[in-house]
Amino acid sequence: MNAIAGLWEFLDRGGVVIWIIAALSVATLSIALWKLWRLMMTGAWGGGARAEAALALWVGGQGEAAQAALQGRAGLRGRLALSAMQAAATLPDAAAREETARIARKLMEKARRGLRALELSATIAPLLGLLGTVIGMIAAFQALQEAGARADPATLAGGIWEALLTTAAGMSVAILASLVLSWFDAVTERLGHDMEDIATRVFLARLRAREGGA
Repeated sequence: MNAIAGLWEFLDRGGVVIWIIAALSVATLSIALWKLWRLMMTGAWGGGARAEAALALWVGGQGEAAQAALQGRAGLRGRLALSAMQAAATLPDAAAREETARIARKLMEKARRGLRALELSATIAPLLGLLGTVIGMIAAFQALQEAGARADPATLAGGIWEALLTTAAGMSVAILASLVLSWFDAVTERLGHDMEDIATRVFLARLRAREGGA
């Protein structure tokens, strides 16, 4: 109960702006957890083993078996590999590459969904904190002006201290959002490299098979 009371007092001292920052922090955490769950479901940290096994079958000339091994897989690597194999097997080389690139762009857009919201949170949180501080400083100096010669320096210091709470809160949210965003960016970038590598290997194997058949 003491922790809850302390949190309530902290929010109350910061004014309206710190309540907005608190709501932003909850939204940021929710987006981060949702994004983490989505990346786990799409195989961002796994699923590569099945794609590699299917690629081995594809390189070995077992195209149908390779595609069958990837049917119904939710992982982005597996879905890209299956799309590339289907395109390579049914379309001319240039058209197959274009179709695979189109699918890859869609999958990467899905992988990056939600990152813009985290970027926005990292950008506006410190601005909100600065806004709260400016508003608090204005109120503090207005109180100082009204008090005139009877002004108490301790009261002014207390008002400034409370105004600076919003800056600290905004920077805290921005730092955490930036760290999470950087991590997710690294994960999706690695995923994009893996998908590019998979597509390249699919088409190279098909090219070698055609050259061997010729």
